[in-house]
Amino acid sequence: MKNRNFVNLNINPCKMCMPMGAAIAFRGIENSMMMLHGSQGCSAYMRNHLTTHYSEPIDIASSSLHEQATIYGGANNLKKGLKNLIQLYHPKIIGITTTCLAETIGEDLSRIVREFTAENDVSDIHIIMTNTPGYGGSLYEGYFKTLHDIVRNVVRPVPRHQKVNVIMAHTSPGDVRNIKGILDSFGIAYIMLPDISNTFDAPFSREFKRIPDGGTPYQDLALMAGARATVEIGVTVPANLSPGKYIEDQFGVPLYQCAIPIGVSNCDGLMRILSEVSQRPVPARFVEDRGRLIDGMIDLHKLSGEIKCLIYGEPDLVYSVTCLCRENGIEPAIISTGSQNSMFRKLIDDLLAGEAGRAVVLDDTDFETIEKHAVDRKVNLIIGNSTGKQLTEKYGIPPVRIGFPIQDRYGGQRLVYTGYTGSLKLLDDIANTILAKKFGMHRKVMRELYYQAAGGVG
Repeated sequence: MKNRNFVNLNINPCKMCMPMGAAIAFRGIENSMMMLHGSQGCSAYMRNHLTTHYSEPIDIASSSLHEQATIYGGANNLKKGLKNLIQLYHPKIIGITTTCLAETIGEDLSRIVREFTAENDVSDIHIIMTNTPGYGGSLYEGYFKTLHDIVRNVVRPVPRHQKVNVIMAHTSPGDVRNIKGILDSFGIAYIMLPDISNTFDAPFSREFKRIPDGGTPYQDLALMAGARATVEIGVTVPANLSPGKYIEDQFGVPLYQCAIPIGVSNCDGLMRILSEVSQRPVPARFVEDRGRLIDGMIDLHKLSGEIKCLIYGEPDLVYSVTCLCRENGIEPAIISTGSQNSMFRKLIDDLLAGEAGRAVVLDDTDFETIEKHAVDRKVNLIIGNSTGKQLTEKYGIPPVRIGFPIQDRYGGQRLVYTGYTGSLKLLDDIANTILAKKFGMHRKVMRELYYQAAGGVG
C-alpha cells in the first residue's frame, strides 16, 4: 500500500502468486501439463493449495532449480525435466512458466526450448512459454497473461464459422458448468477458454489418469480467429492481458465484455450479450429465475441493512460481489484486492460515486491493512476465500467463503454463485451466515446480561 510507513512491505498479502494463475489456466486446456521452471518448493506450494481446494490430485512438473543452477543457469534442469514429463505424461501441450528465481537469474526460455526441440523429436507436442515471476503480479495477472500467451501462440487465421469464443474469468468448475448450461440454453455453439469444469472436478473413475479428461481441445483453440464473436467474462482485465482484445485486434472478431454474472445487473448484462450474439430472445426460464432472485431480495431486505461486510479476492469477483451487495442494501464497508488494477479501482469508484461514508477501497493490499480497517469500520461479515480466516479467529467475524483458495471447508470446486439462481444462493448464504451468528450468540449474551443483573451470581 502506498500509505504505509515502510516501503514495499506487505504482511500476509491478499493474493496468490502469478504461477498459480498460470497453473489454473493451463489445467483448462485438454491433455496439457505445466512445467514450472523454478525450485521444488514453488511447485509444492501450488500443488498443496490446488489439491486442498479442488480435492483432486494435481500434478505440476518442476525443473527443480538448486544452488548450482542458480549460478550457472538451469537449462540442463529444464531439459531433463521436459524429457521426464514427456515420458511419464505423454501430453500434447506443455506450458512452461517461470518463477521468481528463474526470472531473477535471467533465464532465456526461448533459447532453451529451441535447443530442446532441436535435440529431441517433439514435433507432435506444442510447447507454450509464459513469464510469470511471483513478484510480477498476482494469480489474477498470471491467469490472464497465460491465456493471452496461449492465444498469441496458437490462434492463426482460419475461415469464418458460427462458433462463439467464451473466455472465462477465474471461477469455480461449478460456475463454469453453469455458464456452459446458460450458453446451451441460448443454442450457442462455443469455444470456451479455459474449460476447467472437469479437469478440476472430475467424476469418479476407477481408472487413474495422469492427465484428466476435459479442457479446451487444442483444435478448438486454433479456430478462435474465425469465430463470429468473443464473449469475455471479466471487466477488469487490462487490454494488454485480454485474450479477447488480442483476437479482436489481430483477426477482427467482435469483442463483448461483461462482468462475472453475479447480481441482477451483471446477469442482465450477460443475457443481453448472449441474446444479441445468438439473435434469440432470453429463454423463459431465465426470466423466471430473475423474478425469483428479485423476490428473494424482497424476502431478505429486512436483514440486509444490518450487514456491513468486508469483500476481498480477485478483482473481477470482488467487483461482481460488490454489485450484488449494493443491489440488496448490504453495505460493502471494505472492498479489497491484492492486485494493483487501475480498471478495478475505476469501476468501484464509478459504482460508489456520490455515496456518503463510502467504502474503503484497497488494492495491492495485505491482510494487516485489511484487519485494521475491518476493526475500525466494525464489519460483521466477511466475503472472501480462506486466506483471511484469521479475522474470524481473532474477532469472531463470520465468513461467507467464495473464490480461491477455500481450504478450511470442502466443496469450493462445486460452488455455484453465477447466474440468477447462483446469485440468490449467495444472498441466502449471506443472510443465513448472519442469522447463525446472531442466534448462536443470543443465549450467551442473554445469560451474561442476566448474571450482571443478578450481581454476578448465576
